[in-house]
Amino acid sequence: MKTVFNPIKKTAVALAMLMAITSSAWAELPNPGMTIDPARTALVVTDPQNDFLSPKGVTWGVVGKSVEKNGTVGHIEQLFKAAKAKGLPVFISPHYYYQHDHEWKFEGALETLMHKIGMFDRKGALTTAGFKDSGADWLNQYKPYIEDGKTVVTSPHKLYGPETNDLVLQLRKRGIDKVILAGMSANLCTESHLRELLEQGFEVAVVTDATAAAELPEGNGYEAALVNFRYLANANWNTAQAVEKIGKGK
Repeated sequence: MKTVFNPIKKTAVALAMLMAITSSAWAELPNPGMTIDPARTALVVTDPQNDFLSPKGVTWGVVGKSVEKNGTVGHIEQLFKAAKAKGLPVFISPHYYYQHDHEWKFEGALETLMHKIGMFDRKGALTTAGFKDSGADWLNQYKPYIEDGKTVVTSPHKLYGPETNDLVLQLRKRGIDKVILAGMSANLCTESHLRELLEQGFEVAVVTDATAAAELPEGNGYEAALVNFRYLANANWNTAQAVEKIGKGK
């Protein structure tokens, strides 16, 4: 019997094969990884501050469960210890709101909430009055690492990413092009730092249990961030893996 050429059937088969190949590729999302060169690598921690990480902080009611589940406070400290022991530069990208920041004419949802509850509030850019042990201050257990005269504390980011502060400049000036990223909060400042650092040409490894996020009726911020960390970052490590890699320098 003579075979009749059926272009529609052939196209359908080709599309099915393409979809199968594509689905398989997505199921096996690559893991590029990142090696640590101590001369070119830094630890960057976003918002290691009381308002996020202390039970007395103004956001504890929505982030506390995630912080405790992940062991975030202890994991960030382990990263500080490992970086200091290895001589890795440490950079802090903090969040501060001064009085003039409360005069903004429009805000997003989280901005509105943060300003309403006084999150990260300081008296002003030129004074530390009322700063000690406030919501904008560091956790006490982090102070020996941050206030050792070696850690770089950048100017504050005002929304979520480092586009509004000098983090990238400070990293470039130190010859850094690889970043180990941790801190708060996962789907906001941490993820925004990840995105901008990638756009600026840095390699970034995210330490996924050294962060946490709010759990709200609208959704679980930490779970949302994990998806994007996997899609975007060069590497996703837990704290134990990061500490081991820092110690070995690879």
